[in-house]
Amino acid sequence: MKKKKYIKVAKEVIDLEIKALVKLKKSISNSFNLAVQQILKCQSKVILCGVGKSGLIANKIASTFSSVGTPSFYLSASDSSHGDLGSISKKDILILISNSGETNELKNIIQFANRNKILLIGMVSQKSSVLYKSADIKLLIPKAIEAGNIIPTSSTTSQLALGDALAIATMKQRKFNKKDFKKIHPAGSLGAQLKTVEDIMLKDNAIPFVNENLKIKDALKVLSKKKLGFLLVRDSKKLSRGFVSDGDIRRLTQKKQNLHNISIKEIMTKNPIGIDKNELAAKALSLMNNKKITSLCVYNKKNKFKTIGVLHIHNILQSNIS
Repeated sequence: MKKKKYIKVAKEVIDLEIKALVKLKKSISNSFNLAVQQILKCQSKVILCGVGKSGLIANKIASTFSSVGTPSFYLSASDSSHGDLGSISKKDILILISNSGETNELKNIIQFANRNKILLIGMVSQKSSVLYKSADIKLLIPKAIEAGNIIPTSSTTSQLALGDALAIATMKQRKFNKKDFKKIHPAGSLGAQLKTVEDIMLKDNAIPFVNENLKIKDALKVLSKKKLGFLLVRDSKKLSRGFVSDGDIRRLTQKKQNLHNISIKEIMTKNPIGIDKNELAAKALSLMNNKKITSLCVYNKKNKFKTIGVLHIHNILQSNIS
């Protein structure tokens, strides 16, 4: 086959799958609403099962459900007939995925679900099938032309899209947000990008606080001890009033030799730039870049003048946030 024809084949495959998705979109009915409502009510787990390519799709959908707040796992259809049916409880919801709905490996699972009154959602393309007739909620996927007319392609694309739609619908109803997502995705690039300022800020004794009336010679001791290259100046009410960098002090020493009688408030930059503790660390990095600074005060939005932490650009970079 000539190279130019490879591109033609690719476009034909994609066109067939797009047509399948368009048909699926038009077919969405109240059964979808019922399925979402039952998943939201589920007091236990959502279990997905399929055979062959449909099994791979079921595994992926189970993973998607779990990642957005619906406890879920994939059950091997072949293993279920050899003891794994015991992993299904009466409070679970079972979603079986099959193009034909007649796959032998699924029949034992269907019988087990019906016998034990376990809610069964069938994702299937054949109305005359055992799965369609046995399912409590029937999600009928329109028949589609498979690419190459042999291997499941258009049908599995539709199955995946419908599974994603179920997962996202339940996620939105639960108001599952970025904070929730971060809790169950602590690692990897996604987890890093979802870290908040509070997750990586320096706090308590690490904050280089000094009183506004402190003399510069004494402030230098704090600067050396904290090793952050700046000082945060507070008043007697412990409210943040200013910011002093080591560069500010260096420049002053070049102009004046005697610093004994100069207080830190005389050289501070007033109203230091801050950020709310609940903002994403990525936003803090953007703010630093825009303001051409390397540190931020961190506050709770209830009181912007009460600093609860500080964020240095090194904290952000060490957390692999960009």
